[in-house]
Amino acid sequence: MMSCENKLACSLNEDIGKLILRLSIAGLMLFHGFAKLFNGIDGIKFLVTQAGLPEFIAYGVYFGEIVFPILIIFGLFTRISSFFFALTMVFAIFLAHSADIFTLGKTGGPVIELPLIYLLVSVSIMFIGAGKYSLDAKCTKCNKLPN
Repeated sequence: MMSCENKLACSLNEDIGKLILRLSIAGLMLFHGFAKLFNGIDGIKFLVTQAGLPEFIAYGVYFGEIVFPILIIFGLFTRISSFFFALTMVFAIFLAHSADIFTLGKTGGPVIELPLIYLLVSVSIMFIGAGKYSLDAKCTKCNKLPN
């Protein structure tokens, strides 16, 4: 078993894993963002005002579900984009699912499973960074000064 693990460790690349993680989580979030872009955010405005917050905060969903995921896909400002992506999910859980935080759905998983997965993965990306296959890596390489 360990031999198989060692062979996989030699042939797999953590930077490709980071790329797959960025593309998958941010790409899936874009579906939610584009749905809001095309169908409006009246429901979010209602939730925001119902929580006692100013209505303009609802427009942050466009950043959290479109702009930041695009930046994460390209690996540009990845850590800060992941932070704001995570913050968007905290707001989503607070506004739309606060009564369901400890509730299990019909299939046995938490009701907040999807926003929680987005939150946890974005926090993970914030810690691990974009990796080699990103604009962050290219910008870092370009900004290095000669010794």
